[in-house]
Amino acid sequence: MAGKFEVLKSKNGKFRFNLKAGNNQIIISSQLYEKRISVTNGIKSVKNHCGDDKCFERKVAKNGKPYFVLKAKNGKTIGKSQQYASNSTMNKGIRAIRNAAPDAEVVDLTK
Repeated sequence: MAGKFEVLKSKNGKFRFNLKAGNNQIIISSQLYEKRISVTNGIKSVKNHCGDDKCFERKVAKNGKPYFVLKAKNGKTIGKSQQYASNSTMNKGIRAIRNAAPDAEVVDLTK
């Protein structure tokens, strides 16, 4: 199943993206960006870094649930996952990014 990046615009005029798996579940969400071009660069960064396991920082939320952050090689955060029920499901989310991101289409929902 093919994934897709959805580009969104918030009420305050800033931009962000979500990467969705083929089942339409959000795998990773970006930060807010001031400019549309920054979203494009963020999507390229996901595609460039998703194959490198060192770019995934596995974390645990205050409530004990695991989640991950995808970081660029320079240490900057590219996006953050949802919280998962277990480490196993979190690792499935990481695999989902690796499968979905490289060929994912970009759907601009800001228009």
